[in-house]
Amino acid sequence: MSDNDHLRKYSSQVVDGIERAPGRAMLRAVGFTDEDFKKPQIGIASTWAMVTPCNMHIDKLALEAEKGANAAGAKGVIFNTITISDGIANGTEGMKYSLVSREVIADSIEVVAGCEGFDGLVTVGGCDKNMPGCLIGMARLNRPSIFVYGGTIRPGAGHTDIISVFEAVGQQARGDINEIQVKQIEEVAIPGPGSCGGMYTANTMASAIEALGMSLPGSSSQDAVGSDKASDSFRAGQQVMELLKLDLKPRDIMTREAFENAIRVVIALAGSTNAVLHLLAMSHAVDVELTLDDFVELGKVSPVVADLRPSGKYMMSELVAIGGIQPLMKRMLDAGMLHGDVLTVTGKTLAENLADVADYPAGQDVILPFDRPVKKDSHLVVLRGNLAPSGAVAKITGKEGLRFDGTARVYHGEEGALAGILNGEVQAGDVIVIRYEGPKGGPGMREMLSPTSAVMGKGLGKDVALITDGRFSGGSHGFVVGHITPEAFEGGPIALIEDGDRITIDAETRQITVQVSDAELAERKTRWVRPESQYKRGVLAKYAKTVSSASEGAVTDKYL
Repeated sequence: MSDNDHLRKYSSQVVDGIERAPGRAMLRAVGFTDEDFKKPQIGIASTWAMVTPCNMHIDKLALEAEKGANAAGAKGVIFNTITISDGIANGTEGMKYSLVSREVIADSIEVVAGCEGFDGLVTVGGCDKNMPGCLIGMARLNRPSIFVYGGTIRPGAGHTDIISVFEAVGQQARGDINEIQVKQIEEVAIPGPGSCGGMYTANTMASAIEALGMSLPGSSSQDAVGSDKASDSFRAGQQVMELLKLDLKPRDIMTREAFENAIRVVIALAGSTNAVLHLLAMSHAVDVELTLDDFVELGKVSPVVADLRPSGKYMMSELVAIGGIQPLMKRMLDAGMLHGDVLTVTGKTLAENLADVADYPAGQDVILPFDRPVKKDSHLVVLRGNLAPSGAVAKITGKEGLRFDGTARVYHGEEGALAGILNGEVQAGDVIVIRYEGPKGGPGMREMLSPTSAVMGKGLGKDVALITDGRFSGGSHGFVVGHITPEAFEGGPIALIEDGDRITIDAETRQITVQVSDAELAERKTRWVRPESQYKRGVLAKYAKTVSSASEGAVTDKYL
C-alpha cells in the first residue's frame, strides 16, 4: 500500500493489479518506474504548436508544470491538444474552424484524461479558444485541476500589435499609407511569443479564468517570456497535488458566485464580447445557470475602469508592469463588487488570496478609479428587439456614441462586406449587415476582425455601424453588434433585412430594431429560403448539426 493510494482514484484503475500488467508495460516505455506507479498521475495538457506565436513557447511551460507535479510527489504526464490561429485565419474560410476548435480541445482533453486515468490536470493555454476549451474539458471531468495562461506578447516597435496590422490594411485602402508602410508595420508588430497584446479575447479570458478562481493568482497578468511565467507553471504543477489532498474540484470552484466575479472583472477591464460566449459555455459545463440577462443585470452596477486596447491606449504588458489584475480585484472586493468567500485553486478563498495585495503605484492611469471610470456601466450591452428577439451582444464603450441610426447595406458573408468597405461601397450612415455567419450558418461563427479593422482604417469608425450573426475579435472596436439570434440560417429577422431598411441601435434602451412592420417581415419570411450548406461531411458539418445558438454559448452538447 502507498501513502498516496487515496489520491489515486483514477490512475489506480489503470496501473494496479496483475491484470494491468500490459498497461504498465506500455507506460514503462515512456519512462514510468515501479515508484511512479504508486504516485497520483497529473495530466498536463499542452496547447503547444508552431502555428501561432500565442502558443509557440507553451511546450516549455508544460515541462515546468511537469517538474512541479513531480516535485510534489506526483507523476506528471504531458499530452498535447490542438490550437488554431485566429490572427492568421481571420478573413478567410479557415476562420470557420476557430470556434469549432474550442469544442475539439474540450473533447480531446476529456478523451485523453478520461482514457488514461489522470487523477488531476494542469492545462496550459495561450490563445482565444484553447483557454475556454481547457476549462470546459476540466469542468466535464471534474478532477482537481488548474489552468495556466501562456502569457501576453510584448509590444512591437512603435507600440504596435496585430490590430495595428489589420487596421493598416484599411489605412492603405483609404490612401493614408502605402504598401511599403503596411509591410513595415507587419514586420515589427509581433516580436515574439505570447497572446495578442491588448485586452483582446486571450487576455480577457485569462483574466476571467483567474477571477473565476481556476488559475493561480497573477497567472493572467504575466508576459509570455520571463521567469514569472515559468514559476507560475511550476507552482501549478505542485498545487494540483494539494488540490488532490483537499479533494477540491472545478465544480467546487466554478460556482454561480465565481461566474459573477468573472463577469464583473471582464467588464472592469473592457474585455472582449467573446467572454459572453465562452462564460456561457463554461457555466453550461458545470451546470451553473447563466444567461444573457445576468450580463445585463451585473452590467448595470459594474463600471469600466481599464484604459486598454482596442478602445483604449494601453497594452496588457503595461498592465502587467503595474501589478496586473490583482490590485483591481482587491479594489473591487473592498468596494463590495466581488464575492470574497468563493474558493479558488489555492485552496483559499478569493478574499484570503487578495488580503495582502498592494494597490497600484501612484500616478498610473491604466486602471482608473471607480469615481472616474471610462464608462459608468458595462460596455458589453445585450440588445433585443425585432431584429434580435433572442438577444445580441454589442461592445460599446461610449467613445463611438450610444445610439446609431442608419440604412442597411447587406452582405451574405464576410468576404463581400470586406470588399465593400475597402472599395468604397460602404458609406457614412450605413449599417453594414453581415449574415449567414452564425454558429450553424457559417458554420463556425467567424470573427469579423477584418471588416471592423477595415472600417477603422478607412476612418469610418464613428460613421458606420456593423451588425452580424457572427462574432467579433477582442480586437474589434467601433459601433459593432454581434451574436444576433436567431441567426440568419435559422430564419431569424437578420435574414429578412433588405438594402435600405432603416436600423436603429440604442445602447441606452438596449434595443436593436429594423424599421419594418411585423406584417412586412412576415411576408418576407414567406419568400425566404434557407441556403444549402456546402459542408456535408467532417467537423464543420457535425458542428452545424449539434451546435446551440450564440445566446446559449454555442455549445455542442446542450440538446443531446
